[in-house]
Amino acid sequence: MSADVIAHYEAIAAAAADMLAAARASDWDRLIAAERECARRVARLSALGPADLDACQRRRRNDLIRTVLAYDAEIRDLTQPWLARLERLLAATATARRVERAYR
Repeated sequence: MSADVIAHYEAIAAAAADMLAAARASDWDRLIAAERECARRVARLSALGPADLDACQRRRRNDLIRTVLAYDAEIRDLTQPWLARLERLLAATATARRVERAYR
C-alpha cells in the first residue's frame, strides 16, 4: 500500500510537470487538460486514505510535494499576467455591451 501511495505522488508530480510545460508554452487548452488529470490523480490518492510510510518514503513524499508546490508557484507566475489581461478584456467587453444597450 505505501508503495502505491508513493506511485500516486509521483504521478501527481508528473501531471504537475505537464501543467508547467503547457504554461511555459502558453498552451492554455493543454494546461486545462493537464490540470484535470492532476485533479483526478489527487482524488485517487485521497481515496487511498492514510498510509504508514517509512522514513525513506516520507522523505520521498515530501520531496514530491515540494516539487509540485514549486511547479504550482511557477505556473501561477506564468498564468497571472494572462489572467489579468483576460480580466481586463472581459471588463472592457462588458462595458462596451452596457454602453451599447444604453444607446439602443
